[in-house]
Amino acid sequence: MITNLKKIPKSLFNKMIETVMGTEKITWYKTINWEQAIRAFQGSKTVYPSYYTLVNYHGIKNGYLNPIAAITYDIITPLATLPSEQWLRQYLLKAITVNPKKILELGCGTGTNTINLKKTFPDAVVIGLDLSPYMLVIADKKAQKDQQEIIWKQGLAESTEIPSSSFQLIIISLLFHEVPNAVSQAILKESWRLLKPKGQLIILDGNQNRLRHMKWLTQLFREPYSATYAQGNIIEWLEKNAFQDIQVQLAGGIYQVTSAYKFQ
Repeated sequence: MITNLKKIPKSLFNKMIETVMGTEKITWYKTINWEQAIRAFQGSKTVYPSYYTLVNYHGIKNGYLNPIAAITYDIITPLATLPSEQWLRQYLLKAITVNPKKILELGCGTGTNTINLKKTFPDAVVIGLDLSPYMLVIADKKAQKDQQEIIWKQGLAESTEIPSSSFQLIIISLLFHEVPNAVSQAILKESWRLLKPKGQLIILDGNQNRLRHMKWLTQLFREPYSATYAQGNIIEWLEKNAFQDIQVQLAGGIYQVTSAYKFQ
């Protein structure tokens, strides 16, 4: 078993990114006027927290505030969600028990789940929220390609500024391992506020117990908060924030799907 994998040098990691992207992706990336594209999603009052700006997610300078992160996300994610990203995301959809009229995905990234949710519930209003305007640019392009009408919103998952009791379903996918544990718990508190009574929350992320024994994976993918996430306990976090009927299903590889409800 690998127990002490050294971090890949930045120069080599960047070269790997370029290789994985391929010529077509690099060319497409260079044709986008990013400054203009992100204006459609940037809020004038958006303040980026230090936990977000002071780390280089996946070894990319400036993390998700770098367009490279947005371009490479859909390439790297299948590698990080082996054996099958598609199967894992379907596992999330199967956990839904409510019939939502309004859905929110917090930390929607490039919108893969968000688009799947809209296809599954075509009559529902679906909102994807992310702090990175670059990720939202890609998400919007994907939604337009699939002819899916989705509302994209830039904002903090822990402080959305959305009215209380707005949603029957909230999804949080692959987000908690990318923020400090205190922020994850703040996001759960916000999720409780946003859910309607009898609303459902579904979380897809790494199984914390499994991750505790796989420090090398954190190093490989250059995840700044995964190690501390692994020391936490999602079930305790949910109970602390008054969620009930908490159910955990182990999914492929290192992942789990957690479902909980707001009954009050």
